Amino acid sequence: MENEVINLEEFGLSDEELFSHYDNSNYESEKVTAPRYSYWKSVFRVFFKKKINIIILLLLGVVIVFAYLYPAISGYSASPEDMYNINAQKLDTWHLSPSQAIDKFGFSLSWILGSGDHGQSTFDSLWYGSSISISLALACAAINLVIGIIIGAIWGFSKKVDLVMTEVYNIIGNIPYTLIVSVLVLILTASFWTMVFAMTITGWLGIAYFIRTQVIVIRDREYNLASRCLGTPMFRLTMRNVLPFMTSVIVTLAATEIPSYISSEVFLSYIGLGISDMTLGRIIQQTQSFMAVPEWGFEYWSPIIISAVITIILYVVGQNLGDASDPKTHM
Repeated sequence: MENEVINLEEFGLSDEELFSHYDNSNYESEKVTAPRYSYWKSVFRVFFKKKINIIILLLLGVVIVFAYLYPAISGYSASPEDMYNINAQKLDTWHLSPSQAIDKFGFSLSWILGSGDHGQSTFDSLWYGSSISISLALACAAINLVIGIIIGAIWGFSKKVDLVMTEVYNIIGNIPYTLIVSVLVLILTASFWTMVFAMTITGWLGIAYFIRTQVIVIRDREYNLASRCLGTPMFRLTMRNVLPFMTSVIVTLAATEIPSYISSEVFLSYIGLGISDMTLGRIIQQTQSFMAVPEWGFEYWSPIIISAVITIILYVVGQNLGDASDPKTHM
């Protein structure tokens, strides 16, 4: 079939009307039509899809309110030692059961768990101790995670650093962690920041080794090899290509670290190596002799139950958030 020649003059239009300039933009040609994706929006969508996570978050909110706001409202956090001294000579206020305390002082949250060995409110002292224990765990977890992630990322990329850090890990890793913390607490003053220092001086090493192992797995993938061949700096490669891929791993790691520090603090205080502040572990340590007295056993088991509940809630929230932060669950 012969091609027909069209006379454009028949249309009676000018060249400007017939033809227009087309701007060949490389940026526009690279655009792909796709629905907008927000990583963290997808994380929280998956997280809140499970009703159990909403319940656990509400329980966590209750714990935070009672641990940090309630002691300030009740006035217990001002000076618990003074409150001991106020009731020290009032023997009729010592070791009251919940019913006896409510009959004597009237119904209030402060007396729903009775009174302690100096007439102090057991309920108030538990939440005052919880605030210190949670703060200690958060401080230790934040320091160890930041240091461990940074050093672990460098450790995984640099062969020179790997040679040195592997030997350091082999030496320090064979020393019991509890022994290191105990020695430092005994040498230094038993205070809040002493405990933080003791639990973080080597606590980051295990995290760094774990991150190093994960980085080694990811660093030799094709897109990372291509970036290295193109001359991408190691820091940029780590921050853009490696660590974002490990978000779910880091969140899961944090979920196990925070409750573990609460457990460690309770254990160290229980064996007499804790800090001088009235933490949950210190309360358990001071009330352990009451376990054999049926009427006073409640004072011993209450802090144990509270510490267990806080630890479980923090662990479950962190684990479920870690699962939700895995991109594979966003499909």
